[in-house]
Amino acid sequence: MLKHVPPEVMLRIKRYAYLLVLVVPAIAAYVSYQLTLGENIMFWAWFPVIFIFGIIPVIDYIIGKDPANPDEDNEVPGMTNDWYYRILTMGCVPIHLAVIVYAGWAFATVEMSLVAQFGWILSIGVVGGIMAINIGHELIHKDTKLETWVGGLALASVTYAGFKVEHIMGHHVHVSTPEDASSSRYNQGVYAFLAQAFPRNFMNAWKLEAKKLRRKGKTPYGPANELIWWYTISALFAVGFTVAFGWAGLVFFLGQSFFAAFTLEVINYLEHYGLHRRVQENGRFERVTPAHSWNSNYLLTNLFLFHLQRHSDHHAFPRRRYQVLRHYDESPQLPGGYASMFVLALVPPLWKWVMNPRVEAYYQGELDQLFREQRPYSKA
Repeated sequence: MLKHVPPEVMLRIKRYAYLLVLVVPAIAAYVSYQLTLGENIMFWAWFPVIFIFGIIPVIDYIIGKDPANPDEDNEVPGMTNDWYYRILTMGCVPIHLAVIVYAGWAFATVEMSLVAQFGWILSIGVVGGIMAINIGHELIHKDTKLETWVGGLALASVTYAGFKVEHIMGHHVHVSTPEDASSSRYNQGVYAFLAQAFPRNFMNAWKLEAKKLRRKGKTPYGPANELIWWYTISALFAVGFTVAFGWAGLVFFLGQSFFAAFTLEVINYLEHYGLHRRVQENGRFERVTPAHSWNSNYLLTNLFLFHLQRHSDHHAFPRRRYQVLRHYDESPQLPGGYASMFVLALVPPLWKWVMNPRVEAYYQGELDQLFREQRPYSKA
């Protein structure tokens, strides 16, 4: 549908089309209002989930893929330094904070069935996966202190601040190796993956932060440990929700935090499924390239996720800003956008039926390496 659009035209369209991300908190706020009216509560409580995982994938396939890569010499420098793109991501964080407060108030004050309550917590958790964790992910990769701290605040709002440390110092170092709990293995189901990813990533964040501080001659048990600060902020959020909305507020805050983290880890699962860095003759892993992440170039979900689906370029060049991330035809390609692949991943037999042949085709002639985690190798 878009393949004949000139790249320079598409880049101008995308500059303002990134504002589509605001549809997500707008829907959450609108649904919060609808819940207070007391009509069709079950439908409205589940509507954000229906919209994100039901409606968006259909529109995604209709619109199709994004044909535009920015020109490295003439467009990338100006786009990289354009403050508009930075303001857009940072501005989403206070919007998200306002939305979860409004949604928490609706949860605590509207009489709902348990199924509706679960649906509403799940819905806001998925919204948090987009507005807090995805945007936080973009910000923590940047060099400016303001962006990294705003990104940390976003992650603290869903009690997943360890991601700020582990993702940078752990995941990006060990991606697509057995050392990385956020890289799923070939033929591994999503639920087995989640069972290892949650505890390993949490513990690894503390270990990495302690190692960094000791290397600087500082104690990991003092104020220099940023995880202490971020989890303290999360605790203050929890206290604030409890004081404002009672025990229901605490349940809401912790529940939406869990489902935001759940959303993140499922996305991690599909981003690197079955991919691996080859072991070289010296026993070490090859360097990270665009071949070590699944790419998806569907336009709509890329706009909603600030180009997260151009994940191959992100891992090859982690500090590259979202607006200039590139699509690589030679990277392994997912058959759909993240919204549709997320749903597919939740049904492991169906996921493996779709994805295992793609992994095997990508590694044709070296299938033995798909099972290398069963044998000891050196760290990268």
